[in-house]
Amino acid sequence: MTRYDVIVVGGGHAGCEAAAAAANLGSSVLLITMNMGVIGQMSCNPAMGGVAKGQIVREIDALGGYSGIVSDRSAVQFRMLNRSKGPAMWSPRTQNDRSLFAQEWRSVLESIPNLHFWQDSVTSIQTERGRVTGVRTGLGVSIACKAVVLTSGTFMNGVMHIGERQLGGGRAGEKASHGITEQLQELGFESGRMKTGTPPRVDGRSLDYGLMEEQLGDDAPEKFSYSPETRPLKHQLSCWMTYTNPEVHEILRTGFDRSPMFNGRIRGLGPRYCPSIEDKIDRFADKDRHQIFVEPEGWNTVETYINGFSTSLPEEVQLAAIQRIPGFAHARMFRPGYAVEYDYFPPTQLKHTLETRHIEQLYFAGQINGTTGYEEAACQGLMAGINASLKLKDREPFTLNRDQAYIGVLIDDLITKGTEEPYRMFTSRAEYRILLRQDNADLRLTPLSHAMGLASRERMARVEAKADFSARLTASLKSEGVDPETANKVIVPRGTAPMKQRTKAYDLLLRPQLDLAAVLELTPPSQALLATAGDLHQEVVQQVEIAAKYDGYLSKEREMAEKLGRLEDLALDAELDYSRLTSLSMEARQKLDRIRPSTLGQASRISGVSPADLSVLLVYMGR
Repeated sequence: MTRYDVIVVGGGHAGCEAAAAAANLGSSVLLITMNMGVIGQMSCNPAMGGVAKGQIVREIDALGGYSGIVSDRSAVQFRMLNRSKGPAMWSPRTQNDRSLFAQEWRSVLESIPNLHFWQDSVTSIQTERGRVTGVRTGLGVSIACKAVVLTSGTFMNGVMHIGERQLGGGRAGEKASHGITEQLQELGFESGRMKTGTPPRVDGRSLDYGLMEEQLGDDAPEKFSYSPETRPLKHQLSCWMTYTNPEVHEILRTGFDRSPMFNGRIRGLGPRYCPSIEDKIDRFADKDRHQIFVEPEGWNTVETYINGFSTSLPEEVQLAAIQRIPGFAHARMFRPGYAVEYDYFPPTQLKHTLETRHIEQLYFAGQINGTTGYEEAACQGLMAGINASLKLKDREPFTLNRDQAYIGVLIDDLITKGTEEPYRMFTSRAEYRILLRQDNADLRLTPLSHAMGLASRERMARVEAKADFSARLTASLKSEGVDPETANKVIVPRGTAPMKQRTKAYDLLLRPQLDLAAVLELTPPSQALLATAGDLHQEVVQQVEIAAKYDGYLSKEREMAEKLGRLEDLALDAELDYSRLTSLSMEARQKLDRIRPSTLGQASRISGVSPADLSVLLVYMGR
């Protein structure tokens, strides 16, 4: 067969972004998947984004990835979560048409000329002298390549659990993948087991929505992508909310002795922040109810996703319990929930580029690294695909710092700290979350992506226009004075104190009761300037308003990032023998030798490396 630059193994969220990024950077790419019919499949909930995850989707889009565009094109509802909190917490989320989402991904990938497909399983990675040379498939085909991005999801030695039954597979109706784990272990890799789960799907026609609380989309929906090629929704589907109760819990408990989680058959740890319903009942025994979100799976289907009811209990227990939930008395189940246990590789075995330390030109992305969630997987795929292509062209690697992106936080957490349970992104994981907002991802990242050749010139021009309009509007507001007699008629009814002297319009934005719309009523020149911003209007408003109201906080975070950034500039020798530095603590020597941090900043974030250990390293480096 043809020799490729990059082979991407797996057609999930990580695989799709990896294949697209490498191909768009000019590499010849082969995407190998066991089933061409489920490329870009939403294996669990039919939704993208949410708290911190929405910021990641925006960052993927700003870097030239496709998750935002595909989400917009397949959305059935849009909500900006956490509007009642500060802008660092605002998080976009779409409810999606599951089938349309996969169709859009397939369409995107097929539109890239140098991206090709092969339906098969991969049973081994071929290597020579510590470097990737190709892959071998289940059909016995050897395909040569220069780099491999492995995005195996939940399929490597995957086992599905429903009650006392075990079935080999990584997803309902799809077989597991075998061979790669064992081969990588022989090559020196450490592996482990994790688990995840999914809830039952039910027939929406059998539900009584009158007994549930309706969850509407936003009145003025936005979208994920900064690109003008997608548009906000004009019509939206509703989601619904209901609750479990003590009767539901008692029925579920009758099946605990047959639950693979409680009888010890599942060895892998599940996601702490998305537990199964039986896990919630066991861990939060004092709670007499838990929220259940009822989510439509698309425009043209009655299949409904029961968010909050992930379970691997016997199906008869699942059905009996779910029919005691308000609105579910006559529920008909399409398919039961199940748990899936699978292999992963602790991510401390990777570099920040997501290339493995043991084998050159082999990259891991997604759940193979111990993460959970579409968004976390997609951003890793994007970064792995970028770096695989850049390395083949002898170009500098592309990495992101913790003060540049949530993607940088996620990868640094994985590489530096590792994870023993499925890793999920939260805003609280980011030290600089006021800087890393969903509204400014394009300003932060598109210039970097454009410089490497991924983000288009059109994308870059839009970012430049947004920055220019924001700067000009800010300058206009700072130059315009407002008289008290004019201003007080507008601002006092909004609950703020009257002005006593002439004030710059920009300073009025510091008052929490006033938004930019109110201030613009007092400043016709600024209002006229904003009117020329076209479809950038709302984005410019957000930038100017947030910059004014949070200027002090933003300055402090930038200052902190600059101070800590000095440690990131201090590179550590990749071949440094830490065992010789006897002034280091034994724990520090062991962990530094295992993780091999690339900078002093990364070393400082390793659990067990103390400030005294950092001082020793500084002395060694001649500082």
